[in-house]
Amino acid sequence: MSRRQQSLYKEGKPQKLIAKEAGYSQSAVTKHINGQLSKRKKCGRKRCKRDNCSLERIVKKRYFKHFEEIHKEWTAAEVIASRATTHRGIQDMGYKCRIPCVKPLMTNRQGWKRFTWVKEKKNWTVAQWSKSVAFVSRRFDHRPKSDPYCQAQYTFCPTGYSNGSIPLMKNEDVIEVFRLQAPVWEFKYGDLLGHFKIMHDAIGFRSTLTGRNYTAEWYELFQLGNCTFPHLRPGISEPFWCNQGAACFFEGIDDQHWKNNGTLVPVTTISGSIFNQLAKWIREDNNTGIYYETWTVQRSLGPNSSVWFDSYDCSKFVLRTYDKLSQLGATFKRNLQTNYTRLFLLSGEPVYLGNESSIFGPQGNKSLASEIQTFYYPYRPHQSFKELLLSILDIYGKVVLDKTFYLYYNFEYWYLPMKPPYVKITYEEIPLPSR
Repeated sequence: MSRRQQSLYKEGKPQKLIAKEAGYSQSAVTKHINGQLSKRKKCGRKRCKRDNCSLERIVKKRYFKHFEEIHKEWTAAEVIASRATTHRGIQDMGYKCRIPCVKPLMTNRQGWKRFTWVKEKKNWTVAQWSKSVAFVSRRFDHRPKSDPYCQAQYTFCPTGYSNGSIPLMKNEDVIEVFRLQAPVWEFKYGDLLGHFKIMHDAIGFRSTLTGRNYTAEWYELFQLGNCTFPHLRPGISEPFWCNQGAACFFEGIDDQHWKNNGTLVPVTTISGSIFNQLAKWIREDNNTGIYYETWTVQRSLGPNSSVWFDSYDCSKFVLRTYDKLSQLGATFKRNLQTNYTRLFLLSGEPVYLGNESSIFGPQGNKSLASEIQTFYYPYRPHQSFKELLLSILDIYGKVVLDKTFYLYYNFEYWYLPMKPPYVKITYEEIPLPSR
């Protein structure tokens, strides 16, 4: 109160008059006279004392863990805390953390745009859809020479044409096209991998004029293991990849190989002219699509799930070839079921880590480089039985318990926050193209 109001109080004037003179409420004048304004308690909910050490341990265990996972793990340890408390605690430690916003409902305009987009792409082929996913295998203008360090256990395309050429057919020739499928490494293990639906795909051709048969297939130059996981060389921090794949075209169809444990069925007939156009396309496709990609990375196995990374393997070559034949005018048989093997990694949204130089270079991230090396170490070749058992336990701990996978795709490294069931092999139907 001002001196005027204080003098009125000393003169014995009533508080109602003083309040009217000062322009305050009578209760405020009373509290000021009684000295209660300066000692007023703070309003709001009381802060409880909580040990945040356990929260810090959870965060440091894996920095890429989603906020919801951190909150769930912390509260599971009999800690009573709201999502806002967890969020504030993480920020107080100096870490960046955000709570994702709830996606708003679509407006009528947005719904109509989505409906139009779906309607336009209703009859898209597999090759067209493969270009629309989040990340597809990169194309190149030429095929580089393979490094001498990369050595194949089995020679690539031993009976193929040395210069990679494909013989020309007469335009009036009629070419039968066959679907070929057999278990991977059938020549060594028979139908063993066929029981797990791990199949290799190829395409066969038969000329009715000459009676000659041909096989076209696309597979890894240095076996599947080298394409899926890198080599860790002593004294070199950067993992070394031998992950090239290529097309192999050779004369003959091994009927026994494809029929005994697999499939050899005709799917269409084409003219010699169409075959020659296809041969030109195969050479171009082979010189621009170079690197084998084993995994298809998705959010889930649902039909409308987000595809983060698409595979680039033998089955994708066959599907691309079928699509090209359809574009050239081939008509495929109906009511013929065609299934293909796909290897899935189930993951939340990937996190970009960097390329080889930004991680393993002189100015790279040393701790991240060491972590990636440690992750790939259990996948090294030529292990003893004891080492293999320990490696399997290590892989289980990283992928299942820590929910961590480091993916190398298009010369870049990505962190995948893994989700159950983590890894899945499917044998799903993809129909032949229809015109």
